[in-house]
Amino acid sequence: MATTTPSDLMKFVRDLHDPDVYRSLNWEGTFEEYLGLVAENPRALRTAFQRVFDMILSFGKEDYSEHKERVVKYTFFSDPLGDGQDAIYGLDRALMTLVNVLSSAAHRYGTEKRVLLLHGPVGSSKSTIVRLIKRGMEHYSRSDEGVLYTFSWVLPGEDGETEVHPCPMHEEPFRLIPAANRAAALDRLLGKERDGHPVEVAGELCPFCRFTMTQLLNRYEGDWNRVIGHVKVRRMLLSEQDRVGIGTFQPKDEKNQDSTELTGDINYAKIAQYGSDSDPRAFNFDGEFNIANRGVVEFIEVLKLDVAFLYDLLGASQEHSIKPKKFAQTDIDEVIIGHTNEPEYRKLQNNEFMEALRDRTVKIDVPYCTRLDDEIRIYQKDYGEIEGKHMAPHTIELAGMWAVLTRLEEPKNAKLTPIQKLKLYNGKTLPGFTEDNIRELRAEAMREGLTGISPRYVQDKLSNALVDDSHEACVNPFMVINELDRGLDHHSLISDEETRKRYRELIAAVKQEYEDMAKNEVQRAICADEESIQKLCANYIDNIKAYTQKERVRNRYTNQDEEPDERLMRSIEEKIGIQESLKDDFRREIMNYIGALAIEGKTFSYRTNERLHKALELKLFEDQKDTIKLKSLVSSVVDKDTQAKIDVVKTRMIENYGYCEVCATDVLNYVASIFARGDVQES
Repeated sequence: MATTTPSDLMKFVRDLHDPDVYRSLNWEGTFEEYLGLVAENPRALRTAFQRVFDMILSFGKEDYSEHKERVVKYTFFSDPLGDGQDAIYGLDRALMTLVNVLSSAAHRYGTEKRVLLLHGPVGSSKSTIVRLIKRGMEHYSRSDEGVLYTFSWVLPGEDGETEVHPCPMHEEPFRLIPAANRAAALDRLLGKERDGHPVEVAGELCPFCRFTMTQLLNRYEGDWNRVIGHVKVRRMLLSEQDRVGIGTFQPKDEKNQDSTELTGDINYAKIAQYGSDSDPRAFNFDGEFNIANRGVVEFIEVLKLDVAFLYDLLGASQEHSIKPKKFAQTDIDEVIIGHTNEPEYRKLQNNEFMEALRDRTVKIDVPYCTRLDDEIRIYQKDYGEIEGKHMAPHTIELAGMWAVLTRLEEPKNAKLTPIQKLKLYNGKTLPGFTEDNIRELRAEAMREGLTGISPRYVQDKLSNALVDDSHEACVNPFMVINELDRGLDHHSLISDEETRKRYRELIAAVKQEYEDMAKNEVQRAICADEESIQKLCANYIDNIKAYTQKERVRNRYTNQDEEPDERLMRSIEEKIGIQESLKDDFRREIMNYIGALAIEGKTFSYRTNERLHKALELKLFEDQKDTIKLKSLVSSVVDKDTQAKIDVVKTRMIENYGYCEVCATDVLNYVASIFARGDVQES
């Protein structure tokens, strides 16, 4: 049933369209009014590189340290405009390199004369980065901070009616001032001391505008003031859909490629009207370079371009000009971003005819994630909450773990396993490894992240597991791991058996890691009885106090004094590797710790000492797992008392660790089978 009337809905929609906002975004005025706006806001004269750089910074940034190195995270690449749908994870270093190149170009240090080439394996977010930049520029041009202008010619038509002819390349109106007078005009308008990026309006008018201005100057005998009266300046809004300031080019079949797609083509229908194919009025300045002027042009798989296209690309990057058919060099101002994969880039390196392009290219590596937490966030975004399906704990984590492992190089340190290397990269600490060691690991594996499994493959397998009707309402880690394993036989990007074998070995390593995770989680659920841990802790403290002070312990049940329970103390200490020869030191350490707290007026709790806490949990787990007979789960008969205790553990797993009824039962059965297997091995 409708919750509102049609008239109410109409009012709601009408209110969304603010006429004042529309008028602001579609401002039109004279050239003189435009100069007044520029005097108030010189940033309107920025180059395309300056505008892209400022747009990214406008969303903010934060600095952090990773392995003793400064890293900058730019908020823009978290996709605040799209509510995080295109957020990029784990590529802060690559994005920092990209923004540094843009910063250099914004200050005119040389990189503004280069093609920005995003290079990386398939599925590493290259297209997403460019898509974000294009969308960001659209949004930025609609803000007060990102305002920019272009112009139209208002001319009398043949029938006496006024005709409006927009500049076909959306040029900066300041170019209407002759180049020889432009610098002086800028100094007069803005003053010689200017903050921020260097302000310079370079380049000549496009052929159409140059032709029109020449015609008008001839008509008015060189009176520039009367010529400029035919100019109407308007605000410019970048839009990929409207082909204004944002262009995209994707190579077609080599036989059908035509360079006029980049630089425009003759309009044969107008040749008869104007009498010549070299008249700019008979030319469509609608190539991707033309329409992307003042903004960004994206080249998809840029290295697949035909050689004829590459010539245009060289001039567009180095000289900031293009050569339309039948016309002189035409100035442009745009950021050229291409992206390509590894095989295509290797072809470029091996092609001696491509030296000019290589020399005009800034390569920015965009690798896969090599940090587990970031990889998890990629999948969590899409599969964190699925209606009608529950994703068991660690399912996404293990899929991400395997994906990251395929991208890491084998550690040169024989004592370090791939899993341990993954944990170090993820911010964990391991005995004997410092921040400097981790930096050395990264330095010796410069190509890490440029090979391995794509996130798309993992996403496909997660999807398969979710839609498999043979599964219950819960998807567990083994379902996804099995999908990942089966898919390797038909993976189109695995070309040799050695790689396939290595990936399967990593799947086995991930399964072993999950076994440890599951055992640890069940252990914590069993030990979650606060009262039992506190009793065990109190008993242990009473005994080590008597031991260190050479006293006897009062048995609270028999009320008799007895020797400290050495067996109890050692059963706890052995759980954290305290050797017989070091037991006295450990016990004195605990007593000194308790004494120091007492002096400060604080009460001792087992939670304040991490080593003791861990030892108590392990001891309680050892006692409890036998009490609840966890191994009996693999049997078809479970007594009521055991079942009640298992239900308590299951409830804790559901409430504390995110399990559902199905996967909590599954993981308890799995851990039970591990213990049963252990009994067989020991006998």
